[in-house]
Amino acid sequence: MAEQHGADEMDLYELLGVDKSADTNEIKKAYRKLALRHHPDKVPEDQREESEHMFKRVTQAYEILREDDSREMYDRHGMAAFDPSRGGGMGEGPDINDILEQMFGGMGMGGMGGMGGMPGMGGAGGPRRPRRGPDEESKYTVSLEDLYKGKTVKFSAEKSVHCATCKGTGGKEKAKPQQCDRCKGNGLVEVLRQMGPGLVARDTAPCDRCHGSGNHFKEKDRCKKCKGKRTVQETKPLEIYIPRGAYQGERIILEGEADQFPDQTPGNLVFVLVEEPHEVFNRVGNDLSADLEITLAESLCGFSRVVLTHLDGRGIHISHPRGKVLHPGQVLKVPGEGMPMKRGEDKGDLYLVVKVDFPEDGWLKDDAAYESLTKLLPGPAPEIKADEVDDVEYDDDADIDEMGAGSGDPRYGEGWEDEDGEGGQAQCAQQ
Repeated sequence: MAEQHGADEMDLYELLGVDKSADTNEIKKAYRKLALRHHPDKVPEDQREESEHMFKRVTQAYEILREDDSREMYDRHGMAAFDPSRGGGMGEGPDINDILEQMFGGMGMGGMGGMGGMPGMGGAGGPRRPRRGPDEESKYTVSLEDLYKGKTVKFSAEKSVHCATCKGTGGKEKAKPQQCDRCKGNGLVEVLRQMGPGLVARDTAPCDRCHGSGNHFKEKDRCKKCKGKRTVQETKPLEIYIPRGAYQGERIILEGEADQFPDQTPGNLVFVLVEEPHEVFNRVGNDLSADLEITLAESLCGFSRVVLTHLDGRGIHISHPRGKVLHPGQVLKVPGEGMPMKRGEDKGDLYLVVKVDFPEDGWLKDDAAYESLTKLLPGPAPEIKADEVDDVEYDDDADIDEMGAGSGDPRYGEGWEDEDGEGGQAQCAQQ
């Protein structure tokens, strides 16, 4: 049978290997057989991930088809009726140990034809493998300087932890809990979720009375510190290390430092790095870019000076010889002065974009100075010959974005592209 990818693509009857007319007993037998075949603890390590994925799929199929209401919804609407994106559905993948415990009851796996106990299976009276709590994710804004140099951040976090006084039981020492009469000791209660107009699906949720433990204490027997809630709030010092060269969006993980919940192993604290915009540098990958601001005299006659301060405080010195003119928009590449790479001592490159600072109007004070400068600079372009010549006025502070405004031409607002046309002139972008 070809395996489908995604719950909305698979046929549940085909997945379990039964006909659409199969009764509840046939569905249950088929599920037991597949559950044993695909249990992750019964396959080699390299097949465990695939096996667990298949186990959860057949379990989801069984959970839907074993109940008349959910089976009818599936027959009418398919897996769309259980799509979590529509506000409900099967929720997170089922817990393997809980499912098998419910399926085989208190006899444990040892009673299944002498197959012997399976690791992680509690059976009657045995401990259940604790579920994992949710991860807690938050954004952490970091400067480009800290990403360049690396940084250790120390902070205090208020989090929920298991009560040390009662060791997470919720009761006083030697006090005996009572079985929760709401969930009958299962820790879970059945709820109905609205799936859409006229569509309701059955689901389970932690019992709100016993907080999912299956037991509760009388008020006089509850722990005085946690009031029977089994967890308390605590402030804990933590620290994260941001490595040199870390990227925007990189995740820094503190394992097991999320809030602790009863009967669950705590999830992780996850910090997603957000790179703060920098006033001087732009970053792409391991490379940096910055403007190289020079005067008109420097662009024509060369220079030798510190042009900018790097992210670690070093001055970057550039020497440009006389006789090599720097043009506006020209790019200089400085190898090895970009961001450090996370492995090894190599760095990316630094790209410097030339920006020429032209003098203000009227910077020359007399005609003699203009004549001297004119003699020093290259002469004008050859004169253009024309039969008729108009002497026109012009606006020397126009905006190219206004070109075509109000004309109705669909090309208005598309912008300009610099392309190498004939004569080296900028061409308007054509569609």
